Amino acid sequence: MTATPATPAAPKPRPVPTPTSQPFWDALRDERIRMLRCDACKGWVHYPRTRCPHCLSDRLAWHELAGTGTVYTFSVARQPTTAQFLDETPQVIAIVELDDGPRVTTTIVDIDADDVKVGQPVRAKFDHGDDGITLLRFVPL
Repeated sequence: MTATPATPAAPKPRPVPTPTSQPFWDALRDERIRMLRCDACKGWVHYPRTRCPHCLSDRLAWHELAGTGTVYTFSVARQPTTAQFLDETPQVIAIVELDDGPRVTTTIVDIDADDVKVGQPVRAKFDHGDDGITLLRFVPL
């Protein structure tokens, strides 16, 4: 009996920048975090879009953020969400509250999933992909 060759896994889904979001992705590529902030109401706007979700103003400007924050909440996916993420389990999916104010959905890496805690200080880690897209992840301080 011959062994069946392993089927290569499908590639992981990747973000596709739009003209509106391109400055965000360009900054991550350069290992910086830039997000939109509304000049009218001072609310942070993330994900990038053309109008403020708080007041509907189109007066948005890009601002650079420090890249540090705290774990606001998290969940541990012990089963892969799809077969492409088998190599990332357990996966710590989190919301990080940046010291500058906005919250981002992300993953916490380089730590045992059982050691992640709400309120834990974290810093940005830039995960450069072969496709030119850099993902924003976080690691413990």
